Amino acid sequence: MDITAGQLLSQIQYPSDLRKLTKEQLHQVCDDLRQYIIDVVSVHGGHFAASLGVVELTVALHYVYNTPYDQLVWDVGHQAYGHKILTGRKDVFHTNRKFNGISGFPKRAESEYDTFGVGHSSTSISAALGMAIASAYKGEHDRQHIAVIGDGAMTAGMAFEALNHAGVANANVLIILNDNCMSIDPNVGALKEYLTDISTSPTYNRLRDETWNLLGKLPVGKKFTRDMASKLEAGLKGMVSKSSNLFESLKLRYFGPIDGHNITKLVDTLQDLKDIPGPKLLHISTVKGKGYALAEKDQTKWHAPGLFDKITGEIFKKPVTAPQAPKYQDVFGHTIIELAEMNDKIMGITPAMPSGSSLKFMMEKMPNRAIDVGICEQHAVTLSAGLATQGMQVFCNIYSSFFQRAYDQALHDVAIQNLPVIFCLDRAGLVGEDGATHHGAYDIPFMRCVPNMVISAPMNEEELRNLMYTAQLPSNEHPFVIRYPRGEGVMPEWRTPFKEIKIGTGRKIRDGRDVAILSLGHTGNFVVEACKDLMNDGLQPAHYDMRFVKPLDEAILHEVFSQYDKVLTVEDGAIQGGFGTAILEFMAKYGYKADIKILGIPDELIEHGKPAELYRLCGYDAKGIAEGVREMLKSKVTVSATTSV
Repeated sequence: MDITAGQLLSQIQYPSDLRKLTKEQLHQVCDDLRQYIIDVVSVHGGHFAASLGVVELTVALHYVYNTPYDQLVWDVGHQAYGHKILTGRKDVFHTNRKFNGISGFPKRAESEYDTFGVGHSSTSISAALGMAIASAYKGEHDRQHIAVIGDGAMTAGMAFEALNHAGVANANVLIILNDNCMSIDPNVGALKEYLTDISTSPTYNRLRDETWNLLGKLPVGKKFTRDMASKLEAGLKGMVSKSSNLFESLKLRYFGPIDGHNITKLVDTLQDLKDIPGPKLLHISTVKGKGYALAEKDQTKWHAPGLFDKITGEIFKKPVTAPQAPKYQDVFGHTIIELAEMNDKIMGITPAMPSGSSLKFMMEKMPNRAIDVGICEQHAVTLSAGLATQGMQVFCNIYSSFFQRAYDQALHDVAIQNLPVIFCLDRAGLVGEDGATHHGAYDIPFMRCVPNMVISAPMNEEELRNLMYTAQLPSNEHPFVIRYPRGEGVMPEWRTPFKEIKIGTGRKIRDGRDVAILSLGHTGNFVVEACKDLMNDGLQPAHYDMRFVKPLDEAILHEVFSQYDKVLTVEDGAIQGGFGTAILEFMAKYGYKADIKILGIPDELIEHGKPAELYRLCGYDAKGIAEGVREMLKSKVTVSATTSV
């Protein structure tokens, strides 16, 4: 489908083109940009509502500031589509998140306008502050540094750490707080209520506006007027609301809140703020999904809806020709409720991903036993540890790549104290279109070296249910990791009776004679397909689903290395320090000798694409596994082929 940009947007390749327009023309640019995002994302997919909500802000920033010399840092990056379109990538925007296309997030290697690579939240203030301090050191005093952060990302501890430093750093940095009450799901916590209080206080906002208007008419210099207004506004805030001094208490000059969809107001405000040195914060109010009614109404659903009809709003689903297997996340979400109904000590914790993890089901049915803590992975883990000290059995559900942010807490607060917190690591392995920032590649290596840690991975939905059941039994006395991938499993009939799995035991899927294939987790399904292919060549591979990478099933491994001199391991995780490495360590420990081939994520950053494309790239899809076995058994395959002729 040929998608054409609007009249003004079609004339803009870079921000320098945007700056040639009059301020009055920016309204049309915003309309063009919003429509272009709708047109492209509806046909090609991607994140949606977040970028619609910051169209006016994006245009205003690139119009007022001299980007890329002035450095603009986007937090997370879900909202950066308009930024990409205005910075030389309009003509390739349709390749967004596609294999070999542009990234769905700002990426330094992709454009000089992407000043900092992002994907995880709450990094923008720290990054922009670092840039500002460097600019001051180099004598670049005219250089501006802007961090755009949402109120959801502002809940993370790292953002507060950066605010605390920014207030005393005396660096030229502007923090724009994009307040829309949403991250992916609705925001939670006291900060949300505080921002709402500021935004909706009619007395404060009326007096603030009247003060600025009055001072703007006084016959004094502009700089003096601004200084006077700042002092009076500070006093005004103290009188009207005790809580409205939060940012000023951190020595940040606070401006706002202002309407983030008023392009004229945004441009005027940003031009004024350019002349004010030092750390400052502009609070803007926006609507996620602005300009597309359905996205405004259901912002979570339209965060990343997939392909849809932009006229009717119908979200296209895959045609259903047979009973469908559920997503692993939904199996978790429904299973934890079943377990909680059996065990009143079970609680669920998630850091701002109730929909993505499907803990939302438990939050709806058992609101006092399921908690969304905001974008606070560290807090989620230590909160879980605190609950565990009081006898609660906690399922802490975190995406694998986000779990990296809580590594110290998992080690220091959970493992060292040997608390039986159950970590359900969703999106483990290659996740697809979100790319390198979101692949759950490293949880096996960084958790395998931690004492007391049990690490498991289910091959299918039944195994996930049984591992969850096993982890909450009184017989488990250790931290317990269950890692599973993004997307669908393989069992349409998945509601099977619970069965305890003895910790550290695997299972034999099929016997064989030529090679032993050891798989961990969902990759075992790729092995099943590969074995069918190999049998067509007359080969007889054995297949073992190991289930646990720590502790390993040593009984199975003694059997394998006693019977097979060729062993292939498969995992959806980093090869270095991963499951295959654990098998090598076992072999070395007991003095076995065998030809070993390890398949998994290689020691390189894997970019974005569909999961199937990335499995193929890394060589551990069914075809890659079969190819690996044939390579190991080259002479046997040749003889078999000759005989058949």
